[in-house]
Amino acid sequence: MSQFDVHANPNIAQRQAYPWLVVMQSDQLSHHNTRLLMPLARLPHPPAAAPRRLSQPVVVNAETLYPAAHLCAAIPARLLRQPVTSLADQQAVLRDALDAVISGL
Repeated sequence: MSQFDVHANPNIAQRQAYPWLVVMQSDQLSHHNTRLLMPLARLPHPPAAAPRRLSQPVVVNAETLYPAAHLCAAIPARLLRQPVTSLADQQAVLRDALDAVISGL
């Protein structure tokens, strides 16, 4: 399990709205039994009211999704199945969204 790996959301009740979770935690902290994850939101169109840094899309399995950086949370790593892909090539969007939440827009 590596940083920017994408996993299916283990919470069935939330899977329709947030189908995927991205590992945001550095690989240097992989010895911990939790992972910091960012949900990816399934939206019909880009969030109009959100600032650019919070509304840049990423693509997973040919589907356009939107990082929900404000909903990042740590969950037990044991709940995550095999990754479906990696968003390492789109990490700038993910980092920018998280930085907007932490540092301000």
